[in-house]
Amino acid sequence: METFLELLKYILPSLIMFGALYFVMNRFLDTEHRKQLMILKKENTAITTPLRLQAYERLVLFLERIVVDKLILRVSRPGMSAKLLQAALLKTVEEEFNHNLTQQLYISATTWETVKQTKEEILKIINFAGAKLKSDAKGADLAKNIFEIMTGLEKQPAQFAILTLKKEIRQLF
Repeated sequence: METFLELLKYILPSLIMFGALYFVMNRFLDTEHRKQLMILKKENTAITTPLRLQAYERLVLFLERIVVDKLILRVSRPGMSAKLLQAALLKTVEEEFNHNLTQQLYISATTWETVKQTKEEILKIINFAGAKLKSDAKGADLAKNIFEIMTGLEKQPAQFAILTLKKEIRQLF
C-alpha cells in the first residue's frame, strides 16, 4: 500500500499537469484556428466584394438593355418586317440574359428570380404584341403594339427589377 501511495504521489501531479497543459494548449489552438478563419474571411471578403458589386452593376446594365423602348431602338432597322423584328428582339433578350447568367452566384436567389421573371415578362410582351399582328405587318407596327402594352402596365418590369437590385445592394453594403 505504501508503494501505491508513493507512486500516486508522483503520478497525480503529473496527471494534473498534463490535464492543465492539455486544456491550455487546446484553448490556444482553438483561438489560433479562429484567428486564421477570421483572416481568411477578411481576405475572401476583399476578393468577393468587388465581384459582387460588379455582378449588381452587370445585372442593372442587363435590365437597362432590355427595357423595351431602348431595345427596339437598338435592334430595329428600317424596312424590317414585324416577324423579323420580333425574332431579333427575342434573340437579343435571350443573348443578353445568357451573357449574364453567372451573375446569379453573387446575388440572392430571390433577386435572381426577379431578374428572370423580368426577362420572361419582356419576352411575353414581345410575343403578345407580335401575335396581335397580321403576317405582313411592318416592324413599326410591332413597335407600336409593344409601346401600347408597356404604357398600359402599372409597373415597368425592368424598373421594378432594378429597384429590387438597388434595395438588396443597400442592405448588403
